[in-house]
Amino acid sequence: MKLSSELTAGLWHSMPDSLAALAERLKALSLEPMFAGQRQVGLARALRLYMEQEGGGPLAPLPQEVELAEWYLCADFFPENGQLSLVEQLRDVVTEHIGDEERRWLDPVRHSSMDLLEIVKEEATDHRLAVSLRSLGDGRRYVVEGDDNLRQVPVGSVMLTRLIADPNARQEATHVIAGCGVMLSSQDGRQVYERAQEAQRALELQSGSFSSGEWGSFTKQYGHLLLWVFAQARVDALIDAVGGKIGRASCR
Repeated sequence: MKLSSELTAGLWHSMPDSLAALAERLKALSLEPMFAGQRQVGLARALRLYMEQEGGGPLAPLPQEVELAEWYLCADFFPENGQLSLVEQLRDVVTEHIGDEERRWLDPVRHSSMDLLEIVKEEATDHRLAVSLRSLGDGRRYVVEGDDNLRQVPVGSVMLTRLIADPNARQEATHVIAGCGVMLSSQDGRQVYERAQEAQRALELQSGSFSSGEWGSFTKQYGHLLLWVFAQARVDALIDAVGGKIGRASCR
């Protein structure tokens, strides 16, 4: 699989101040000496294809890929030494005071997962942009408040990101984007999704368990595979581009 579009790019998106503060608190906790070793394990898992490149390799992860890996570490990764996940540690163990505004985000973050989301609709209301997103995996629809960066993304594009349910919203479908995303064309997004499905089926056959059969269960437990698939697509596209240049040069 190769990315067909050269418009693949990272996107930054604003977060509510209380969620941004919680994200910084989780990162700080991950850097504590008692967790530092597991932090390396978790990030290495999420960014495996880049870590395995000899001599640094031809590609570095996009800053947004690194940020999504940090979210995976904080919300999805269960340490190999039996510790609780970071968000569970912050909720149940850490004794420092956490304000109510931050604390309301803890359970939504704990239940969040990465996803591939198609932008299906934009609506401007009261000088704000409400964006409707549809999961390629299970068709579930979400509504987010878009900022100026998201305003530039055309309908039909696909975003690899993490959505977090807004605990202060009146409507259940209202979510927020976890600060960043990777933008793909419609074709590339569907190719990444199809490859992720192949990885899901391979896992099920290998383990003999179909507990991850539902898309939401799969992305919560194996959301890092979405990062793997996207990283492999970037590497394939680079190899294809370099091979094309060499082929054209040899014909001169």
